[in-house]
Amino acid sequence: MKFKALKYLGFFFSSMAMCLIVFDFGFSQKLDLLLAINTAYPILLGGIIVGVPIKYIVNFKNYQKVRIWLIEITLWLFYVGVMVVVPFGSLVSDSFSTWANPKIILFFAFALSFVREASELKLNWRYQRTNPAIIFVLSFALLILVGSLLLMLPKATHSDISFTNALFTSTSAVCVTGLTVVDTGSYFTVFGQVIILILMQLGGLGIMTFTSFFAYFFLGGSSYQNLLLLGDFTNENKISKVLSTLKKILVFTLLAEGVGVVLIYLHVKDMTLPGDTNTIFFSLFHAVSAFCNAGFSTLSNSFFEIGFRFNYSLHFVIALLFIVGGLGFPVIINLYAWCRYYIGNGLQRFYKRKGVFYRANVLTLNSKLVLYTTFGLLLVGTLIFWALEYNNTLAQHRGFGKLLTAFFAAATPRTAGFTTIDTAMMGVPAMMFVVFFMWIGASPASTGGGIKTSTFALAFLNAISLAKGKSKVELNKREIQDSSLRRSFAFVFLSLFFIGLVILLITVVEPDKKAHDLIFEVFSAFSTVGLSRGITGDLSIWGKYLIISTMFIGRIGALTFLTSLLKKIKQKNNEYPTEGVLIN
Repeated sequence: MKFKALKYLGFFFSSMAMCLIVFDFGFSQKLDLLLAINTAYPILLGGIIVGVPIKYIVNFKNYQKVRIWLIEITLWLFYVGVMVVVPFGSLVSDSFSTWANPKIILFFAFALSFVREASELKLNWRYQRTNPAIIFVLSFALLILVGSLLLMLPKATHSDISFTNALFTSTSAVCVTGLTVVDTGSYFTVFGQVIILILMQLGGLGIMTFTSFFAYFFLGGSSYQNLLLLGDFTNENKISKVLSTLKKILVFTLLAEGVGVVLIYLHVKDMTLPGDTNTIFFSLFHAVSAFCNAGFSTLSNSFFEIGFRFNYSLHFVIALLFIVGGLGFPVIINLYAWCRYYIGNGLQRFYKRKGVFYRANVLTLNSKLVLYTTFGLLLVGTLIFWALEYNNTLAQHRGFGKLLTAFFAAATPRTAGFTTIDTAMMGVPAMMFVVFFMWIGASPASTGGGIKTSTFALAFLNAISLAKGKSKVELNKREIQDSSLRRSFAFVFLSLFFIGLVILLITVVEPDKKAHDLIFEVFSAFSTVGLSRGITGDLSIWGKYLIISTMFIGRIGALTFLTSLLKKIKQKNNEYPTEGVLIN
């Protein structure tokens, strides 16, 4: 038993390596200290290489699956290869400025080892006594805090950054909002931008999604309690499909972002980028930011920047990325099943040519509702914005460019945050229209925020149903569950209540700001949009903390936040007598 602790040897060395990398990358080093750090790298890597077989020797019975053995051997050979290939004596400190630097390979090896070893750590918790909302909220809060500390490292910025501004930026990145108090491209170094990139990716999909996937990948399974917890995070009701859904989410995300990187690169490879921005990193940063609906850009004025504002094909690629990211993973997975079914059915018809072919109803009611609402909002929004801003912010565009810019302006308020127009120059009618679209937001289980398209659609359908005198809400020959209607109205009420409270408070602490600019800012923060009328950087410290809290609650959801504060109770079977309440 006394040797059991040796199984954590790899985790110890990889944790030490990650701390050393943060110290090396984040601080300017003197020559003697740099030499000491470069000497420590091979020692730590050697400890990881030795720790892997020791872990199997002292805990052999827990590693019986062939799949785990193959993964572990592959990783061990990779660590050995890094030890042989990387010239440790020639390492330099400014690693992120040179992508071919061997320290990048070291960083990847240590990070891979840390994730691998951390995936075996077991947290003692009981699902029956633990509210999943608490774990969800705490995971975001912890990620924001760690991100804030990393952004305060000296080499993350070109000049010092206060804790408030670092916290604001980290919250905006994790909550995929895009509001900034400092210019991302000029204030943060490449190292700082990499930190923001990682925070956006983890925040967009959820840190629990990543950790659970790696735990499953490396260990080959998951406990029943973990599956229940993941079911809450992935909106998957069937326990048997939780891990399958998790894999599909990550694979689709990486595929979509990879395609986005290629398409963006093809559009900007011949353009002059501001500062010393690398074209590949620019493409990667904006692909992740777009798909995660984060709205962060290394361009000072987003895509309204001179040289980018008329690049309509690039605008379309960005819009396509954040629209797909905002559809929601359940809808995307359901669309994939729909495409596979009809392609297979079509091929079967073509080859057999005879027989009866059953046409299944593959698309779920949720998918249909989300798709109808999304495309309806895009169509109506484009026409309304085109009409309202035809001779204002759209005046410098012509023909198809004017229509595409109106389309982009109608799509981006639904939590994307990028802009191709001067937001501060919008007229009041257009501004109110944008505020309304920001409040609706993206779709459930997506990378976006807002009250969600399905919530808005259910509230609208319920109002129409009541006006017609119906006692039920029906769509496509299906009756909407009462629980869905109750949740939709809870979302609507809590969002308006919280937004109204924040608007009241921020007008008190920001008396010198225009009311409509503050209202715009609060709606943008709550719906994790990131659009601003140019007042974010001028907010007082209390105003910044109000926006920080608004972004946080807007990302995790007001109902989820309220759920995390209340004790989880068991459902009771008894029912009380019903009694009506006078309404209207």
